[in-house]
Amino acid sequence: MSAQSPTQNNANLFGSLWMVAAMAAFAIEDACVKAASVTLPIGQILILFGAGGALIFALLMRRNGTPLFVREAVSRPMCIRVFFEITGRLFYVLAISLIPLSAATVILQATPLVVVIGAALVFGESVGWRRWVAVFVGLAGVVVIIQPGAESFSVLSILAVIGMIGFAGRDLASRAAPASLGTLALGFYGFLAIVVAGALYALWQGVPFVQPRGVVLLQLAAATLAGVTAYACLMKAMRTGEVAAVTPFRYTRLLFGIGIGVMFFDEKLNAAMFLGAGLIVLSGLFILWHSKQR
Repeated sequence: MSAQSPTQNNANLFGSLWMVAAMAAFAIEDACVKAASVTLPIGQILILFGAGGALIFALLMRRNGTPLFVREAVSRPMCIRVFFEITGRLFYVLAISLIPLSAATVILQATPLVVVIGAALVFGESVGWRRWVAVFVGLAGVVVIIQPGAESFSVLSILAVIGMIGFAGRDLASRAAPASLGTLALGFYGFLAIVVAGALYALWQGVPFVQPRGVVLLQLAAATLAGVTAYACLMKAMRTGEVAAVTPFRYTRLLFGIGIGVMFFDEKLNAAMFLGAGLIVLSGLFILWHSKQR
């Protein structure tokens, strides 16, 4: 194997930094949404957050001369993507509002493992026995965190699992999305899907909206800006360095999420959390390493 050129090394370095920045922004978004959920109904949070993000992406699209609505937006892969986006966002926001942020963040890190399973079942990608073992080890880490059957088990943890599956489905559908839809368009439609998720949940919950004021308004604004920034940094990361070199830095979201949970929400960690997180991260890194070797 030939050594990498200095140019490629620099690209991987900057790509990794963009990825770390994206994960930090995602963690800030989660924290702001969790803080806002103390005062505002979940449906209202999703509607305002989604509308703010969609507006920002719409302005960026108009600046670039990109049409907001095109026929490809209602293609089958995009409809499937919207469905999974709604599922992932709704259940993950419910999770971070009801369970510790650190636990929800760790469970979310199993998303790439579910993507591997989906790629094998949906796209027929070849997955050797080593990667299958790694996938099941990582999923075992999720079970360790949830601890079904234990006295500390909370059925609310299932919300984070459903959210994680929704995000995995969204990522798989994105691979099949029409190539004519750029990252700005995907971001725009993704945030519109969040508005739909909020509207559906608001109708089901039947709780009156609250006028956001002061700190809560700042929390929503910060969540929206952090979400858009995270998306932009993520796209920049994936386009700057090699995927195998940049992707492992996704797991820095664990550090940010757990750190914020402990520092600002007074969350407590236990041995099961550390063990489960270790299994998920190690299995994910092994799958990335094995894919690169192949």
